[in-house]
Amino acid sequence: MNRFLWVLTLFLLVSCGGDTSAPRNLDNACSILDQRPRYLPAMKRAEQRWGVPVHVQMATIYQESKFIGNAKTPHRYALGIIPMGRQSSAFGYSQALDGTWDDYVRATGRFGARRNKIEDATDFMGWYMDQSEQKLGLSKWAAASQYLAYHEGQTGYSRGSHNGKAWLLRVAADVEARAQMYQMQLISCGKN
Repeated sequence: MNRFLWVLTLFLLVSCGGDTSAPRNLDNACSILDQRPRYLPAMKRAEQRWGVPVHVQMATIYQESKFIGNAKTPHRYALGIIPMGRQSSAFGYSQALDGTWDDYVRATGRFGARRNKIEDATDFMGWYMDQSEQKLGLSKWAAASQYLAYHEGQTGYSRGSHNGKAWLLRVAADVEARAQMYQMQLISCGKN
């Protein structure tokens, strides 16, 4: 009987943890949402609360974590072989840094929020992009600009730190293109 309870407890813990692997076919928004039914309600709640469209959230999550719930930044190595820790504290779907996540938790009172839960990650993203609109005047529909502020931080963005990074400007353009692609796909499958 003890073994049965142990196995049942383990099963329940694993099943409550959520699916942190990437969906198949990340180039199709409808397929992503069909594979992960929890994503759309979470994104719709963030859209209703913060005004950030689902397709902008999806394109940003794609760029940040490829929809992997427990995504972490790569390790750093000294001399190419000695592990030196991770590149940053970014974690989860939204790749939120520890300090920024703490700011979100304090500002919203969501003390139980976790970066590896899609509901919390999308709410964080909505909150952050809402702050970018308020502080920087960025439209919540402007995926490229929102991504630049998301990546560089609002202070970095206001200083123009992104302007000297051609690679980052290319990434932001890719985020914009993906957001537009996702928007058209969501319209075609009736999930917009």
